[in-house]
Amino acid sequence: MNSTIYKNKLPLIVFLLPAFIMMGLFLYYPFVMNFINSFSDISGLGTAAKGLNDPWYANYLRLFRDPNMITAIKNSLFLMLMTIVFQVGIALILALFVDTIHKGAQFFRTVYFFPIVISATALGLMFNLIYLYDGGMLNQLLQKVFGFTENIDWKDQNHFMATMLTPVMWQYVGFYFVILVTGLNNISQEIYEAAALDGAGTWQRTRYISLPLLRNVLCTCLVLAITGALKVFDLPWVMMGAGIPMDESWLTGTYMYNQTFLRSDVDYGSTIAVLIVILGVVISQIANKIFREKEY
Repeated sequence: MNSTIYKNKLPLIVFLLPAFIMMGLFLYYPFVMNFINSFSDISGLGTAAKGLNDPWYANYLRLFRDPNMITAIKNSLFLMLMTIVFQVGIALILALFVDTIHKGAQFFRTVYFFPIVISATALGLMFNLIYLYDGGMLNQLLQKVFGFTENIDWKDQNHFMATMLTPVMWQYVGFYFVILVTGLNNISQEIYEAAALDGAGTWQRTRYISLPLLRNVLCTCLVLAITGALKVFDLPWVMMGAGIPMDESWLTGTYMYNQTFLRSDVDYGSTIAVLIVILGVVISQIANKIFREKEY
């Protein structure tokens, strides 16, 4: 029967063609044009290119000479590491805990997933109120509970990284939590029952059954965390603005937006976008090779 289904390929073409057209128009065509623009001389948004840069690779040389770009890459790589450790790590722990309970599991799934539903702009404003210098919730808590005598500027040079990264990591824990819980639900309960009959405890079942069978799901979460950390924009921009303080809080996404839309340096912004794609693809491939399931 399967062989007769695919003899007439017209229905397949009819259903797949709109998807390919949409991908071509809104994904591949913009990327190709963005790549071409990175070599062009464009003076502002909506203006035609004046030709190629002299030399044509000038913007790529500028990437390695721009101190703000180097800072943005360092901060994004640090965010990527923190995302892998805390976002995926905490989501894994929560998923393992929720998977072991029978009553109230749906409640915890809703609670952990809820921050993703909230707009990043609203979250940024909320955390700005929490970190407010004068009268902020965190400063009031430190003064009234722990006896601090002075307000702390959470956006200064010593604290801005934790201030910026904490809400970013907190928002998406629920996203990876849902993916991991779904992966755990797909593991047959018969395997756990057989292990329990053999005398395996909770930790042994987690270590030798849950984690190995979650390897592919964890690898997917890892790739999503890597690519997400490189292009994160909205929440850090709302909280930190245009590189506060002293241009040390740039991320690759925020710096690309600043160069393209605020400084109208479109060709350089396109170059940064190309770099983000290249970094995402390269690091994701490395992660896949390291964490992919080995064949024996």
